[in-house]
Order: sequence, then C-alpha cells, then structure tokens
Amino acid sequence: MALWGGRFQSGSSDIFKAFNDSLPFDHVLVKQDIQGSIGWSKAIQKAGVLTVEEQQQMEQGLLDLAARVDAGEVDFSESSAEDIHSWVESELTLMLGDIARKLHTGRSRNDQVSTDLRLWSRETVDVLLKTLTMCVQELLNLADNNKHHILPGYTHLQRAQPVRFAHWCMAYVEMLKRDISRLEDARVRLNQSPLGCAALAGTTYDIDRYELAESLGFDGPCMNSLDAVSDRDYVLDLLFAASTGMMHLSRFAEDLIFFNSGEANFISLGDQVTSGSSLMPQKKNPDALELMRGKTGRVFGSLQALLVTLKGLPLAYNKDMQEDKQGLFDALEQWSNCLFMMKEVVNSIELNSAACQKAAREGYANATELADYLVSKGVPFRTAHEITGAVVLYAINQRLPLENLRLDEFQQFSNLIEDDVYPILELEYLVDKRSILGGTGIEPVEKVIEQNRHQFGSAKFVVRDAKLTDIRAIVKLVNYWSSREENLPRGEEDLIRSIRDFAVVEVNGQVCACAALYVYSTGLAEIRSLGVSVNHQGKGYGQKLCRYLLDRAKEMSLLKVFVLTRKPKFFENLGFNPGDKDALPEKVMKDCDLCPKQNNCDEEALLYHLSDHHSMPQMLNAIEINEVV
Repeated sequence: MALWGGRFQSGSSDIFKAFNDSLPFDHVLVKQDIQGSIGWSKAIQKAGVLTVEEQQQMEQGLLDLAARVDAGEVDFSESSAEDIHSWVESELTLMLGDIARKLHTGRSRNDQVSTDLRLWSRETVDVLLKTLTMCVQELLNLADNNKHHILPGYTHLQRAQPVRFAHWCMAYVEMLKRDISRLEDARVRLNQSPLGCAALAGTTYDIDRYELAESLGFDGPCMNSLDAVSDRDYVLDLLFAASTGMMHLSRFAEDLIFFNSGEANFISLGDQVTSGSSLMPQKKNPDALELMRGKTGRVFGSLQALLVTLKGLPLAYNKDMQEDKQGLFDALEQWSNCLFMMKEVVNSIELNSAACQKAAREGYANATELADYLVSKGVPFRTAHEITGAVVLYAINQRLPLENLRLDEFQQFSNLIEDDVYPILELEYLVDKRSILGGTGIEPVEKVIEQNRHQFGSAKFVVRDAKLTDIRAIVKLVNYWSSREENLPRGEEDLIRSIRDFAVVEVNGQVCACAALYVYSTGLAEIRSLGVSVNHQGKGYGQKLCRYLLDRAKEMSLLKVFVLTRKPKFFENLGFNPGDKDALPEKVMKDCDLCPKQNNCDEEALLYHLSDHHSMPQMLNAIEINEVV
C-alpha cells in the first residue's frame, strides 16, 4: 500500500520500489509510529475529524497491532508496504476498514517520520544513559579496589611520571561523564514535537499542538513548520555524541591493549573477553578491545555520511533525508554494544601490581623530585636541572635506578645531596606529593572517587507529601503515563484541587515519582496516578510511594485500599490480593464511565486489607533514605 498512489496511472517498477522502500530498516520505528498515531487520533478527535467511538476503535486497533508486534507475530519482510507508516495504516485498514483511512487526516509523513524518529531517539538515549552510568560505576569499583597500586604514566608513549592506577581509571570516568552530559543536552534539544507541522506549512485542522506534544512526552512543539520537518540536527547531535563516546572507548581500548601486552604486562584480561589463535596455542588475544577500537571508524562514518547528505539540502523535506536512519540505528547500536563490552572488560581486569611498580620505578621518573630537592637546598632550578641530568646519565651507564645510587655517587655531582634525599626518591612519595586537586596523590584520588560514588553510586531521596510547588512535575508525570494508557488523564485544575491526596519522591531536589491516595465517600480508598519518571525506573520508588500511602491510609483508620492495574504482580509483591471490579461501585461511578476503554477494560482489581497486615513503621513525617542505585 502506497500513501500517494492516486496521482499515478501505473505502479512503480520493481527496481525503483526496492531502491525507494524503507520498510526493511525503518520497521524498527513501529512502536513509535503506533504511539504517535494514537496521539494523533486523539488530537483529530478533539478537532472534530473523528467521533469518540471512531477514535476508541482506532486506538484499540493500534494497541492490538502493537500487541502483535510485541508477541513476535509480525514478519515485515513479507510486506509490500513502502515504509513503516504505510504498513501501520494498511494493517489498521485491514482491521477497521474505512475508519482507519481517516487517521492520516491533516498529517504528513514528513512530520510523522520526524516524530517517530525523535520518540525512538529519546528512548534510546535513556537506555544509553543507564548503560553509561553502569560503566561509570564499574570503573569506580575498579578504581576503589586498586587505589594503592602505582604504574607509569606516559607521554609520547614513553614512561613519564608515575600515577595511581585508580587515577588512570578516573580519567575515563571523566570522559564518560562528559558523554552523559552530551547525551542529556541532546535529549533536551530533540524532545520537541514536529507533529502537526504536516508536509511543511502546518496542518489546517484545529490541533492543540502543546497538548499533543505533552501527550507524547515531549517538552513542547517545534515552533517552525519548515524547520520541524527538515531538521535532523538531533540526529547529528546523537551521531556526534556516539562518535565522541566511541573515541573515548577506543582510547580506553588502546591503553588496555598495551597494558595487557607482554611488553607491559600491567594487567591480565579475563578469558571471557579474549580469544586464542588457531595456530599459536600460547596466544591470548584482546579481541574485545580490538573490535571496540575497530568499530569506532564505523560510527565516525555514519556522522560524516549524514553531514555530507544534509549540507546541500534546500528546505523543507527531501527524500535524501531517508538516509538519516540506517547510520543512526547502527551507530547507537554499536556504541551501546561497546559500552556493554567495556563493562565486561572492566569486570575481568586483574592488576599485576608487581610489574606495574617495577615499571614505574624504571625510566627515572623521580628525576624531577631530585631537581626539586636541590632547589629546596638553594640551588637555582636551571642548575639543579643540569646536575640532575648528569646524575641520570651516570645512573643509566651504571644500569641502576636513582634510588639505588650510593650517597658518595650522588655527591660526585653536588655536596648538597645528603641522606635525606632517599625518602623523596621513593615511588609513593613521588605520587602522593601530587596532592593538589585533580592530582594522583592518594588523598585527591580517594576524594574524587567518593564524590563520584555520591553522584553515581547512591541517590539521596525523600518520600513526602506533595506541595503545590510540585504541581508541574506531577502534571508532567500523570500526563506522560496517561498517554501510555497506564493512568487516567487528569487535568491540571483537578490535580491542584487534589494536591493533598498526592505523595512524591524527590531525588536530589527533583520530583521523579508521584502517586495519590483518593478516599471515596464510603471510606474505601484507591491508590492511583502512580508514575515514576523514565530516568528513575527500577530503583524501588514506586513501591516506597505505595507503602507511604498505605501508612497514610492506616493513620486515617481506613480498612481497605484498592488499585486497578495492568501490572498486578507489582502490587501483589506489596501484599495486595486479587479482587472483583464489580465490587467497586465507587470507582465505576466516578471514573470508569469516563474511561475510553470502559467496554474493553484490561485492568485487574487488587485489594489491600489494612487490618490483615502488621503495623508498618509510621511515616508521619517525610522519610529520608539513602539507596544504592
């Protein structure tokens, strides 16, 4: 099914169709296309294009289509559709008939594809941010466990001053933190909705683009229709972030390949990230690191390819822009795979501390300390530099490190050198003397590890009653999850009136989760509007909110609390038991009659009998907790 066939008298040639069609690669956007289509169906229903019944049918059809995709029942290679947009519409038409043909009213593939790609990019960025954070945490563990080990630092690939191995680890932590920051910035810029901009000039239908953007989790709508449909800066942002991130991983790989070599022998890599030779049985090759280094060029190529593609394009949309996806999909996949491999590599590293220390003592890295020692005795620096150079030359000829020279040998070059020179030539002294902020001494290294542990290893959060100043965050959370059919939508005025029902989780000063305890006139209570921001999933905040509200219910001497949910297991783990929806007339009368899915409800009722449970710790005041994440 083509979305543009009416103008043409004959069909496309097989050669052109194969050249033109994008379904073989843009099918990965299927969930985002369905999500955007549900949002659009609601918008055009409010604009009078669809009746409420038609919109409900359309939305249910799209949800059913998504369920088929999730169940693995779809083989895109068997479809003759041109792209994912025409595939979704043709499948919906087979299910619903002519009603589905109304879905594209007022919409173009130009704003549709950009919406899909932004939704996909946003979700992928969130996954990458979590993966980067895991890598930072693994490096922090490696640094903390090896902070007393010392190895040579290098400039020009020659031994320079010694550094702590932990200091080396923390250098890559700083790089990964910049990668995180770069992605977070890119996410802000991409999280604008093009939907409603149509082909290039905007739709003629009365669409509330702010409401539409919010329903899809965007921060707001794009403000210029020409720019909205032709903008691929967000793709370049992500490709640049991936290229920089891969460059960091490539440097990381190169360092470890050298450290693992027989010439350095500073570390050993685990069997799980190495391979052998088909000819030489003694070989143990760092293939994971070499592949990580090799894939970097592949990611760089995707960035360069899109820059060249975009550089000469006029406004607005051009078919050239179809070339934005394959490179983006591949680059972010390779970056993600390499980050997971980095985590595996870091977990496998074993430090050969004896070899590290031996190498750190070689190369006369303590020569600078000897020069500084002479300066402390009143010798001008240039003179001290010359004396030290002569001492190093003598030591080289004797094949001895500086610290092994006898005192009389030192005094051949300066009578100011005395027995107190030997402590300052020791390796630990060299390293710990660099105790300045950012240095390799034990104190700054331990301090920076602790600071990063606080940022990435634990989060300070508070579970408390909501305040009116939380309303914007609550509105955003409720609307985000209602757009995904997890909660009923609530208007801002309704939420303001019911602010006393809500509790929130505040993480480092930011509200990241909310839920409400609504008490019906019969004394039955419901936990509803539960939502945790995408960036804070998996940390137990939802459970803590529910426990907080159950304690509130107990303080109010309530007997029963219920929920309606598609995730019964979550509430069963909290002590809820399956119930009967028909036994909840309060809910049916208040909300169910307003729900678009009232005749096709897939939620389960669960009940919590407060009298059946032992008393939980009272939470009259806010709970302050430190949780490892």
